[in-house]
Amino acid sequence: MKARFACWWEATRPFTLAPPAIGMVSGGLSALGANPSLSADGRFWTSVGIGALMAAALNAASNVLNQIHDLALDRVNKPERPIPSGRLSVGEAYGLAVACYAIALVLAFIPRPSGFPETGVIALVTTVLTWVYSAPPVRARNSWWLGPLVIAVPRGLLLKVAGWSCIAPVGSDREPWILGAVFFVYVIGAAPVKDFADLEGDRRGGASSLPIRFGPKRAADIVAAFLLLPGLLLAVLPRIVVDGRPLLGVSATGSAIAGLVIFLHGARVGAMMRRDPDALVAGGGTDAWRHMYLLMMELQIAAAGLYFLHHL
Repeated sequence: MKARFACWWEATRPFTLAPPAIGMVSGGLSALGANPSLSADGRFWTSVGIGALMAAALNAASNVLNQIHDLALDRVNKPERPIPSGRLSVGEAYGLAVACYAIALVLAFIPRPSGFPETGVIALVTTVLTWVYSAPPVRARNSWWLGPLVIAVPRGLLLKVAGWSCIAPVGSDREPWILGAVFFVYVIGAAPVKDFADLEGDRRGGASSLPIRFGPKRAADIVAAFLLLPGLLLAVLPRIVVDGRPLLGVSATGSAIAGLVIFLHGARVGAMMRRDPDALVAGGGTDAWRHMYLLMMELQIAAAGLYFLHHL
């Protein structure tokens, strides 16, 4: 049984589960900073902690579902994974995905301090989008533009909004959506990085990813441009006032400093990709993909830190 559990754990791709969990915590801390009436008490941390577990479980389910429907491609791109290697059957993988989805949805609909089931609604929408991304008939992952878009909505925009919704309503508040838009822009640009390493298998499988559609060089140029935007947005949005309120209610100076750091990191990664895009294909794009996660973590920490300091 221990060996089976290890195989199930590997299939969830555990190294990808931390960013959505941290994104939920970051969203909760952002809501805390934006709502002076809230306090970081036990109820707050319980709600945010449940949200973090929910996001990790939902991401695990999505990962397993993706591997089920990517089996033919993974036999070329990643033959060592549990399903193509034969260590995990497709039926067992489906059972694992369903279990993870069920856990995530149960956690998502646990009552929150806000009194609204918005976290659950967002989790349901995300569940549908993960199916749209991986499975027929849409299978958005085969499209160079629809794939990144379908990833960016739940893992960029809605992740931040879901974290916020754990402790405060989001339906009548523009701020969590504007903050989520910063992450949406980032994920749209970052998502295609993994496609460089998968180019050969994707081509054989009939997919039209960004590097297949435009070639590695032009695709690297497109990704590099998107990596500059989140830092710029983080620096600029707190300075834009609409209806007497800044679009992001955090320190303009602090956001400018954080935005500059993220902008410079994004520029460095973009330059690395543009310098040798063919190496992303031949070498598997490991360094670039690691930097994508680092940039996401920097954005999450920056958002949480700026709002939490605003709360003090």
